[in-house]
Amino acid sequence: MVRKLQVAVSGLGRMGQRHARHFLERTPRAELVAAFDPTPSAIAWAKENLEPYGVKLYNDFDEMLKHTGLEAVVVCGITTEHAPQTIRAIQADKHVLCEKPLSTSVAISQSVLESAKLKPHLKVLCGFSRRFDASYRNAAQHIGAGDIGRPTIIRSQTCDKYRGDGDNYFVNYAKHSGGIFVDANVHDIDLAFWFFGQDTVVKSVVASGTISRHPGLEQYGDVDNGVGVIEFWGGKIAYVYSSRMMMAGQTDTTEIIGTHGKLAVNATPANDLLELHEAGGIRREIAQTYYDRFEQAFVRESNEFTECVLDGKELPFGLAGAVQAVKIGCALQESLKSGKKLYFDENGNQIEDLRARL
Repeated sequence: MVRKLQVAVSGLGRMGQRHARHFLERTPRAELVAAFDPTPSAIAWAKENLEPYGVKLYNDFDEMLKHTGLEAVVVCGITTEHAPQTIRAIQADKHVLCEKPLSTSVAISQSVLESAKLKPHLKVLCGFSRRFDASYRNAAQHIGAGDIGRPTIIRSQTCDKYRGDGDNYFVNYAKHSGGIFVDANVHDIDLAFWFFGQDTVVKSVVASGTISRHPGLEQYGDVDNGVGVIEFWGGKIAYVYSSRMMMAGQTDTTEIIGTHGKLAVNATPANDLLELHEAGGIRREIAQTYYDRFEQAFVRESNEFTECVLDGKELPFGLAGAVQAVKIGCALQESLKSGKKLYFDENGNQIEDLRARL
């Protein structure tokens, strides 16, 4: 009999439900055996969609960790619970796939890394979905092959579809998200480390933003459109943009500009090669949500995580980069609120002013 990885999912919101279905239905080498969520509505969903397939439901996270035979936990509840639950799962000797970001705090993110170091036999992965997307992996292969020379500039954006004037989703989400740079642009920051190199060191960050459609964000010090410029030591720059008000749909695009060429991922967003030629012009349909765009990447993520655990393979990337992504995201949030440019030394430690060193 082929052994399957025994998996539990923590947090059954929209993302958790998707992870649960992936491990239940689309990851052949894994078996979803347990799920946790403290909210009655989530448990009601699980009773209908998970329990009939033998999944044990829990409203206590620590009790779920004691589930007989449990080997791995997928942490995907609210952002502020990512790190605490990941650490507790590691301490319980479980492999962990944690949704991004690790935390809204640099120090707490670092504590996840330190906990993982104490259990080197465990696989602990932060779920940066674009790392598993076919187009982004293709771009990484071209960069690795030197096809565009030395990557120098990255322009990348994470732009969510506008949900309507009466929808307070993004306002309510801001209570726990850590802000638009930590929540949305953390993907783009991670891409910068992927394409520039994981040993890249931040030199300065500066951010600005505006509230155009979601006035309720002001109470949380957040914005619905943010722009950040990240300078790295060695002459590399990343320009990141995030938005909560794209009308056509999810528009996540990336350009990597090198000394001898350029790569563009999803520069002209489209679901497929279809064009609708109508009386008013030519139209392409695009992904409406982040999941619509990266569904296959999430499925590949669950399968590769499972493979790494069962076969003892190295994870495709480490936790240190995830900590650095949070560090830069938090620095951008700080710059947004203070209106100041922040500087870092050659070791990535924040300093008061670069000129103080000259």
